[in-house]
Amino acid sequence: MKKALITGITGQDGSYLAELLLEKGYEVHGVVRRVALEDPSHQLWRCRHLLDRIKLHSASLESFPSLFNVVETVAPDECYHLAAQSFVSYALDDEFLTMDNNVNGTHYILSSLRQRAPLCRFYFAGSSEMFGAVDESPQNEKTAFHPRSAYGISKVTGFHLTRNYREDSFDRKGLFACSGILFNHESPRRGFQYVTRKITAAAARIKLGLQTRLELGNLDARRDWGFAPDYVRAMWLMLQQDAPDDYVVATGKTHSVRDFLERAFGAVGLDWRKHVELEQSVYRASENHELCGDASKARAVLGWAPTVAFDELVEIMVTGDMDRIRRKDGG
Repeated sequence: MKKALITGITGQDGSYLAELLLEKGYEVHGVVRRVALEDPSHQLWRCRHLLDRIKLHSASLESFPSLFNVVETVAPDECYHLAAQSFVSYALDDEFLTMDNNVNGTHYILSSLRQRAPLCRFYFAGSSEMFGAVDESPQNEKTAFHPRSAYGISKVTGFHLTRNYREDSFDRKGLFACSGILFNHESPRRGFQYVTRKITAAAARIKLGLQTRLELGNLDARRDWGFAPDYVRAMWLMLQQDAPDDYVVATGKTHSVRDFLERAFGAVGLDWRKHVELEQSVYRASENHELCGDASKARAVLGWAPTVAFDELVEIMVTGDMDRIRRKDGG
């Protein structure tokens, strides 16, 4: 039985990836902060249904010894490094913590694997935010990086760390290390601080009489939005190849925040224009307007393609929030 180690297992992608790996017969281990183990009902809500089937280990991205000990204990066959300070506006608020967690945490994991599990296959979660102020669209694996946030900068650094550990270094054989440059991917498990979940949760609450208005910033910002379970499948496929490489994972289609609003409120029979107020304070100063991914390589090499289209994605998220609120489930 293969053993997989997932950092960030309590997040959106981590929980879906854990489900996928369990379905494929893996022994699944996850790295979590101690506070999550002390408050599982709140911290582990995305994977609470999996707790009797996965093994959790307390460690921190800020602590090399703790990550080293987990790697040594688990001796994984595959490691998926998903944990990061990932919300861009939080990253802007505390750039030092973002850089420390995302860069050092990635370095600690890679170093631990090289020393204690050198045959382990490694996946690094890159991001479309690495492209930032793009000169071409759509973006592919050869597009130059021009990150516009501490988060994007930290992910570019992690990408290069991963590449360097993959390439032969002095007399040491490189790790089987891949990076997935994932464009925005959403689901009912998306955090409430993200604009997509903010919209679907508000649409559901307004429909049910629990909220009256929603404040948003730039409605013309465009993103390439996909469905999270599709994207974790791409992660797994990368580690099943004969050779490690880097891949863009995206739908290749962009939609605006306004498009998302129209679909979400329309799904519950509401006119968003009657409930949404524009608020200048929530605009992102370094907003990237046209991030669109070219996943041709993933299609050709991995045989990967998205299965959920934009309209269906929005409906899935709104339905999920309606069901959650009706159950009075705080998750």
